[in-house]
Amino acid sequence: MKRLNLLILVALFTTSAAMAQLSNNPSSASPSPTPGTAVTPGASGNVAGTNTPPTYYGGDVLGAHNGYGRGCVMCHAPHGGAAGNGVTTTDSYNGVVALWGQNLSPLYGKQISFAGDNTSTKYPVTLPSNPLAGIEDPTTVILLCLSCHDGSTAQVTMMKGTTYEALPIVSGHAPTLFATTAGNTASYYANEHPVGPDAYVSCGAPYNWDCTGGGNTTTPISMTGTNSAAFLINNKSSIWNGRYPLANYGTTVNGVTCTTCHNQHSMNVYSVGGQNYTTMFFVKGYYNPYNGGNSVAQFCRNCHGGASNESSGLYNVPTT
Repeated sequence: MKRLNLLILVALFTTSAAMAQLSNNPSSASPSPTPGTAVTPGASGNVAGTNTPPTYYGGDVLGAHNGYGRGCVMCHAPHGGAAGNGVTTTDSYNGVVALWGQNLSPLYGKQISFAGDNTSTKYPVTLPSNPLAGIEDPTTVILLCLSCHDGSTAQVTMMKGTTYEALPIVSGHAPTLFATTAGNTASYYANEHPVGPDAYVSCGAPYNWDCTGGGNTTTPISMTGTNSAAFLINNKSSIWNGRYPLANYGTTVNGVTCTTCHNQHSMNVYSVGGQNYTTMFFVKGYYNPYNGGNSVAQFCRNCHGGASNESSGLYNVPTT
């Protein structure tokens, strides 16, 4: 009997040791996502159609801003500011806002003009002389984004200069370094969507929503017109269904900044109203060209209401 008990104890010990080795053996653990595999976001917000999200590294929502594994520290250096990221700078303000780990000094006070017409003064933005206004200041937001995306006066560290995601339908990759894009210079972004205090959203026909407020005024936009209200119903992922999307440039509260259209922390999923939507290029909205629907057009119509279905009298065209 004693011998039988001893054999049982030995068997239990052997089994436990084997299980411990199995759990500590990396090759036996569940495999991590393979780089480049597509991971489908939560389906609760996906509307009609076949939603095929783009491929992205490992499935993390940071996407390309995961920096090939560097993660948050690619932009936010928790220890040492830019120097902690291996970036040389004499900027005395380095790291004091959002622990920013890029070199901002070449951009301080710089004037950049964005697309609009055939002059370089249509949509000018004068970048701040320091970042102390904070990350809620829309011009500081532009400054921080350009510290990586300018490509001419800023050091680009890990960036490759083109989008991680391929362009849908037409294939290829879009440029991500503005100053080096064909047709642009370091001071004139001739073919980039305008941002800044002169890039404001207005109300009224024929090109805009039938909203109230808007323009370069202190009156925020209210999407309460017949057409605009119908748009919000048809487009559940509209930026107007979340936090007020436009920026406050002094007396203008209806201006566009980089984060009006993009969420820098989520490349492939947009969440609003408790729902998750497939997206790409960090776009703040349901943005899925792969299913042949109208989600991409609907995103642009968030501001360009005159080109919407609803402004053409079509009130029952949902975002697909």
